[in-house]
Amino acid sequence: MCGIVAAVAQHGDVRASVLKGLKTLEYRGYDSAGMAVFAEGSLEVRRKMGKIANLEAELDRNELPASNIAIAHTRWATHGVPADRNAHPHIDDQQKIVVVHNGIIENYLDLRALLAEKGHEFHSDTDTEVLANLIAYYRTQDLDLHQAVRKALSKVEGAYGLVVMSADDPGILIVARLDSPLVVGVAEGESYAASDMPALLHLTRKFLILENRETAVLTDRSQTIFDVDGNPVERDYLHCDWTPEQAEKGGFPHFMLKEIYEQPDVLARTAFDRFHDTEGDVEFESEFSLTNEELGQFERLRFMAMGTSLHAAQLGQKMLGQLAKIPGETLNASEFLYSPELEEGHTLTVVVSQSGETADTLRAMREVQKRGGRVLGICNVQGSTLAREADDLILTHCGPEVGVASTKAFFGQVTALYLLAIRFGRARKVLDADAGRGYLQDLRELRHHLDASFRPEALESVKIAAKYLAGIRSCLFLGRSMQHPVALEGALKLKEISYIHAEGYPAGEMKHGPIALIDEDFPIIAIATPGITYEKMLSTLQEVRARSGKIIAVAAIGDQRVADSADYVLPVPAVPELLAPLVTIVPLQLLSYEVALALGKDIDQPRNLAKSVTVE
Repeated sequence: MCGIVAAVAQHGDVRASVLKGLKTLEYRGYDSAGMAVFAEGSLEVRRKMGKIANLEAELDRNELPASNIAIAHTRWATHGVPADRNAHPHIDDQQKIVVVHNGIIENYLDLRALLAEKGHEFHSDTDTEVLANLIAYYRTQDLDLHQAVRKALSKVEGAYGLVVMSADDPGILIVARLDSPLVVGVAEGESYAASDMPALLHLTRKFLILENRETAVLTDRSQTIFDVDGNPVERDYLHCDWTPEQAEKGGFPHFMLKEIYEQPDVLARTAFDRFHDTEGDVEFESEFSLTNEELGQFERLRFMAMGTSLHAAQLGQKMLGQLAKIPGETLNASEFLYSPELEEGHTLTVVVSQSGETADTLRAMREVQKRGGRVLGICNVQGSTLAREADDLILTHCGPEVGVASTKAFFGQVTALYLLAIRFGRARKVLDADAGRGYLQDLRELRHHLDASFRPEALESVKIAAKYLAGIRSCLFLGRSMQHPVALEGALKLKEISYIHAEGYPAGEMKHGPIALIDEDFPIIAIATPGITYEKMLSTLQEVRARSGKIIAVAAIGDQRVADSADYVLPVPAVPELLAPLVTIVPLQLLSYEVALALGKDIDQPRNLAKSVTVE
C-alpha cells in the first residue's frame, strides 16, 4: 500500500534520490504524495493529492531547499479522504516533528482527544498527524528523539512502518515497524529507509531488515537497531540480488506487459536449478529444512493465501493431491482467523504470498504457529516477513513485480508448487525415480512450448477477442478441474485492470444459477484444453451457444471441435494436463491487458488497488 522513502547523507543533496525512490513505489497504489526536508534550521513540507507528477509540479512552483536529509511518502487513504491536508508527511503543530507512516493507528481518536486537552491542534483527518504530535509531546519531557518515539509507540494500538525527522535533531532519522514492512539501506556515508527494497536499488543493494517492534536510529555514518526494550541488536546484512533494471519497464509500455513476457524466464529461474534429475527429485535451498521422514509424516495439507496467490494455492492443492496423494484444503487467509481452534495434528500449512507482507496472510500464519502448526512459506521477496517467520521457505525468484495486477508472481508460485508436489511425491514414495524424472522433463519442455503463446498469430487472436470484450459490461469465466483456478484468476485480472465485472466459476456449476445470465450480451470465456474434463467442456460450450451466448475459448492449437463452437479462440500449445494452467493463464492475462488498453485504463496502477495489502 503506502510507500516510504527516506535518506540521510554525509554530503550532498538527497532530494532527487528520494523522489526517484518514491516513483519506484508507485506500483503500491496511492492517492497523494509528499516530501519533507530539514534545511536552514527548520522543517519544510510539500504534499499534493494525486500522482507524484502533481507533487513534482508543486516542487517546481515551490521548491524545497537542498538538504542532506529527507523523508517522502505515497499515501493510500485509510483515515480521511484523499486531499492535500491528509497527504503525508505530517508535522506537529509546533513544526518540530515530521512523520511518514504506513499502517493504521487504531486508538488514534483517544490519543487525539488526550492531545487536544493538552492544547495540541490538528489540521488533517489522519491518524498519522496524531503520531507527530504525540512524539512532539514526549520530546518536551526531557527525552531524546529515539526515547520520545519509543514512548509514543508504547501508547499506540495498531500497525506502523514509521520514519521520524526532527528540527531539533539534525542528521538523525528514527525508524520503527510493527506489522508494516520497513527496510534500512546502507551505503558509504549514507543511510536509507523504505517500505520496499526496489525503492532503494538505485542507491544500494545492502540492507538491514527490521523485525516487529524494533526501532532504529539512522545517521549518515551508522544504523543502530534496538529491540522493544531499547537494547541494541546485532543484525547481519542482507544482499538483494535484484537489479535496478528489473524494476524498470525495459522498453515495454507497461510493467504488466513486461512481466507477462518475463514468465518463460520465471519458469527457468524458479525451477531449473532445483532439478535433481538422477533421483527424479527436487532440491530446495537451505531455507527448506523438511526431511523425507517429516514430509512422510504429514497427513494433511492446508493452503492459505489471498487474491491471486489464493488461486495459485488452489492449483497447488490439486497438484499435491495428484502427485503425493495427500489430502488438503485451500482457505482464504482472512477467513481462517475466525475458524474454530482445532488440533493441528500432522498438518503442514503452506502460506503463499508474492510480497510476503500481506497482513491477513501473516496474521493467519502466526495463528497456525500459535496453535502448534508448522508453516511452509512460498514467497517472492527475500527478507520479507513471511520469508523470515515461516518455519520453512521456498523463494520463487521471480524478480520484482511492479504491476499491481499480479502475473509473473502467480506463474512462479504455481511452478514452485509443482516442484513441491514432486518433492512430496518422492518423499512419500508415491512417485518413483522414473516418474519424478518424467514430471521434471515435462516442466523443462514447457519452456519451449510457452513461446507459442507470444507468436504474432496468438497475439492477434487475443487482440481481436479483446476488441469485442471491451464493449461488454459483464462476463463469466469457466473452467473445470485444473482450469477452475485459472478461470478465477482470469476473471480477477479482467476486473482488476479493466473494471469490467467478471466472475470465475467451475463450469459444472453453470447450470446451477449462472446460466440464467447468458444471452447475446453476456459472453463466456471458457478454458477448453485437452484433459479429463475436455468432453464436459465441449458440452458446456453447446449449452452456451443454445442460449445465444458469445464464447471466447482458450483451446489447444488446431482444435477444430472447440473452434466450431466458439466465436473467438485463444490458441495455446497442448501440454501435460498438470502443467496446462501455466499456458492457459498467459492468453487470459494478455486478454485483460488488451481490454484495459482499449478502454484507456491505468493498467499498472488500477484505481483503489494496492500492490501489497499491508493492512487488514
